[in-house]
Amino acid sequence: MHVPHDPALYEEVLVSPMYLAGTGGTADPSFAPVAHWPRHHLDDGPCQLVVTSPDHRIRIGWFGDDFELWKITAAEEAVAAARWTATFNHSTPPEIVAGLTAALAHDYAEADPYDGNGHFLANPSMYWADAVRPLTDAGWKRGVPAERGTVEIVAPDGQAGVVIDNRLSGWDDETVTLWAGPPGWGTRAEAVFTARTPSHLIAATAAVMAESAPVVRERHQIDRRVKHLVTLTPVAQAVTVAPATGPSVSRAPTPLDVRRTAVTQAVHRAARAPLTAADLRVMAAQSRSAGAAQYRSGSLAPAAAARPSANSSTPRRGR
Repeated sequence: MHVPHDPALYEEVLVSPMYLAGTGGTADPSFAPVAHWPRHHLDDGPCQLVVTSPDHRIRIGWFGDDFELWKITAAEEAVAAARWTATFNHSTPPEIVAGLTAALAHDYAEADPYDGNGHFLANPSMYWADAVRPLTDAGWKRGVPAERGTVEIVAPDGQAGVVIDNRLSGWDDETVTLWAGPPGWGTRAEAVFTARTPSHLIAATAAVMAESAPVVRERHQIDRRVKHLVTLTPVAQAVTVAPATGPSVSRAPTPLDVRRTAVTQAVHRAARAPLTAADLRVMAAQSRSAGAAQYRSGSLAPAAAARPSANSSTPRRGR
């Protein structure tokens, strides 16, 4: 039977809370803070794109057809083993990943080129609470841990949280997991950090979840199993927006308005210093032009491709 095309499925909506919005079909927001770094396209492997710091010590890999879409590492030297690793799965909004990439871009810019170090290689705090302080400051509460020796912090709506493994572990063991959404393929977003990940980088990622500002998605991009957990507001609804100069006007925010705001907010948090209105306009313009160019050139594979293979009943996992 022919099913008529429903234009309403492609209506752009603001999704809140953001951590349940899914990828939205593109990874562009996650790469916007490091758009000026070298890019390496790998067409023949599971990792389709690698963005590196100029000295190759920081690597951001994009696995467009895998369960884990992003793998981010940092090392003391370009050819050294990774000191820490962070992975983000196929249900994670790229705006959350941007919290980490923005912090990395800031740390790298501030690093002393002569001592070979950088804040992105700092030892993690001895206090687990430092890594999740943005969540507790936002009112997230201690939950009941599933296993002895772990701590769980849960969002007020119960639909997101973080699990911290305080048991003795190796340097490469996964010890912090940020999650959002009901358990299951396509519904549970996860960001996993290994033991030596600097606490401030985990906190920068968590801060995006704590704010959970709405993001733009098309209706069909929201998994039907989470639709009852989110608020969808049509972008076309008029709201009051204050321009850079002059009096406020009533107009609808464009999808670009919302996307670039999420990126500039992530960069603002990472910079740890107030940004002027001029700074924000420049950053927004850079994110806008870089994202558009990447999408037109096909440099980023659509995130929608991250689904189980038709020849397999189970998803491929990177770990």
